[in-house]
Amino acid sequence: MMQVVPIPLDASRTVIGIEVKLPRTTLLVITSDVGYIMCGALDVALLNEKLSERQIIAGRATGVRTLDQLLEAPLESVTTEAEKLGVVIGMSGREAMLKML
Repeated sequence: MMQVVPIPLDASRTVIGIEVKLPRTTLLVITSDVGYIMCGALDVALLNEKLSERQIIAGRATGVRTLDQLLEAPLESVTTEAEKLGVVIGMSGREAMLKML
């Protein structure tokens, strides 16, 4: 099953949450037009090293099971391009998404 839901970050800004239920795991993504955060399935090293020419803005949080947890969890890793926007390791998913708007 897949679910796509709007997630209000504040009174005027909304991002999109995507939840994909797979056997024995759930993929979680919260995205804007600029970048995204994702659960532990995201391979930040791959994005930084092998796909660097794409300049992907993304962050990863581990140990999350819901979109709400993804918003509140500290980011465990971020891409080089996300760092250029001020997204840093330890920042909450919500803080990161506000920078990606």
